Amino acid sequence: MRSAIEKGTREKGSRRLSKAVRRRQLLDTALRIVRKEGADRLTLGHLAASAGVSKPVAYDHFGTRSVLLIELYRWIDTERVNAFRDAMATGNRSFEETAGMLAAAYIDCAADMTDEFHSVGAALAGSEEKAAVFQELLDHSVQMFVSVLTPFGALSSEELERRCVGLVGAGEALSAAVVRGKLDRSEAAGVFASMIKGSLDERPA
Repeated sequence: MRSAIEKGTREKGSRRLSKAVRRRQLLDTALRIVRKEGADRLTLGHLAASAGVSKPVAYDHFGTRSVLLIELYRWIDTERVNAFRDAMATGNRSFEETAGMLAAAYIDCAADMTDEFHSVGAALAGSEEKAAVFQELLDHSVQMFVSVLTPFGALSSEELERRCVGLVGAGEALSAAVVRGKLDRSEAAGVFASMIKGSLDERPA
């Protein structure tokens, strides 16, 4: 009887949260599970138990484990991009300093095969949804590059975005070379920084 009462109280409490707040709480909990136990342990049932809600609450938000993984994959990347954009917006840095920081941060993130982003990505391997979501995340990276580099360029917004598409593609290729052992991270970051600086060759002196 006590467990039933506690369960009812817990579920009543869960309804007091807005759907957006509850979704954020579930994603936070899912991320902790991935970090502590690995992506293979992330199921909707385990998420519900860890978050202190009933299974129907978790299923109402995500429906399937695949949807949960996709949403977590997207959310982790959005949080990373936003945090990096905020960090780059502080302080008065030269173009050379900005290009170096941008290059190093991108290579470090993209080549790190041990963090939760790649862990969740590995769990999605082979799914049709992953390719579409990965392209969406690349588009986010392009917009982050545009945001960071806009203060340093005299290019039109359209031309800058086109060049940033190329830069993100180059960053992915350099990161893949690091993963394969063809380059070390410092070499890749140096090459990438040079490419970023060269991409804004029309900036004012």
